[in-house]
Amino acid sequence: QVQLIESGGGLVQAGGSLRLSCKASGRTFSNYAMGWFRQAPGKEREFVAGIRRSGGWTAYADSAKGRFTISRDNAKTTVYLEMNSLKPEDTAVYYCAANSGGLGISRPPDEYEYWGQGTQVTVSS
Repeated sequence: QVQLIESGGGLVQAGGSLRLSCKASGRTFSNYAMGWFRQAPGKEREFVAGIRRSGGWTAYADSAKGRFTISRDNAKTTVYLEMNSLKPEDTAVYYCAANSGGLGISRPPDEYEYWGQGTQVTVSS
């Protein structure tokens, strides 16, 4: 089992920044690729960013490219999502997730085995 706890969400004005953190515990953190997802009311959960086990390769949704940065610190068993130039359409509950399968970065949510409880991000206009 892997337990994931997100933090860092909140209310921010458009153009502002937030840094989300996801602390993992349980099994060996470096054995898992990690992803950040978000879900807005009435919408499906969507991939935002992912990072390989070693942290050397990342992937982003088009909506996040150039504004968001995913990183991980395996020694601290934590994955981060730095979000800049936030827009009202970024408002959602943000989740981190862990995937033990393969060496790449998966985008479909159902390929991730473990999920955090989510943290709310609200961007006001």
